[in-house]
Amino acid sequence: MITMLIYYRGSVGAAGSFVAQMEAEGIAADIRREPGCIRYEYFQPLDEPGTILLFDTWKDQAALDAHHASPMMKRLAELRNMFDLKMTAEKYVSVDLGEDSKYIKWE
Repeated sequence: MITMLIYYRGSVGAAGSFVAQMEAEGIAADIRREPGCIRYEYFQPLDEPGTILLFDTWKDQAALDAHHASPMMKRLAELRNMFDLKMTAEKYVSVDLGEDSKYIKWE
């Protein structure tokens, strides 16, 4: 699996308004239905009121590439510009936890 952590930063309220618009237009719901999408969820860090954090998890790189090539990415970019958001991103690739798994209380 591949997980992207995307931080949307702007003036207080702008990132939240971006997310509200993504949900209202159905863009987030459409992304969640894309083949290979495992997780697409927004969070707000308690110590950064102008930031929204997106957890974006995909089955593999091919699914993520297909998402990036989808037509909805144009509208997503328009909304980011409309709300004057800046982004930073981190990318994580899942691996077998090995010995570390004994420290996890699994659901």
